[in-house]
Amino acid sequence: MLGTTAILTEMMEGLVNRASDNLGDAIADLDRMARDVFDPRQKVGAISPLRMKVMLKRLGQIGDLLSKLRDSLVSLRRLFNFLAADYTMPEMAMVRIQLQTLALDAEALIDHATFASQRINLLVDAALGLIGVEQNAIIKIFSVASVVFLPPTLIASIYGMNFDVMPELHWTFGYPMALGAMVASAVLPYLFFKYKGWL
Repeated sequence: MLGTTAILTEMMEGLVNRASDNLGDAIADLDRMARDVFDPRQKVGAISPLRMKVMLKRLGQIGDLLSKLRDSLVSLRRLFNFLAADYTMPEMAMVRIQLQTLALDAEALIDHATFASQRINLLVDAALGLIGVEQNAIIKIFSVASVVFLPPTLIASIYGMNFDVMPELHWTFGYPMALGAMVASAVLPYLFFKYKGWL
C-alpha cells in the first residue's frame, strides 16, 4: 500500500512542479513585456502598432493560461487536503506531511498566479494607454494640419470662383497679395500654436 501511495504522491508532486514551471515561464514573459512597455529610455510611440497588437494578444494568452493554472491548482489543493485528512494512520504520517506540504505549495502558487493576473491587468491598461497617447498625437497632427491649410484653401477657393467683379484681379499686386494672404493665413496659426506650446 505504501508503495502505491508513494507513487501517487510523486505524481502529484510532479503536477505541482509542472504548474510551477508553467507559471514561471508566464511570469518571465510578463517581465519581458513590462520592460518593453515601461522602458524609460523609450520614446512614446516607439512601440509599433503591430508589436503592440502582438503584445496584447500574448497578454490575453498568458491570462488564459494563468486562469487555467489557478483552476488546476485550486482542484489539486482540495485533493491534497482531502487525502491528507484521509491518511490518519500513524504509519501514513510521512505521506500526510507530504500532502500537506503539497497543499501549501499549491496555495503559494495560486497566490502567485493571482499576482501575475493583476500584473496582466496593469500591462493591458498601460498598453492601451500608450495606444491612446499615440492616437492623440496623430489626431493632433491632423488638427494642426487642417487649421494651417484651411485658411489658404479658403482664400484660393474664393479667388478661383472667377467672378466678373473682382477688382483685385486687375490690380498689379493682386496676385502677390493673394499669395501673401495665403502664406500669412497658414503661418500665423502655426506660430500661435507653437507659442502656446500645443505643437
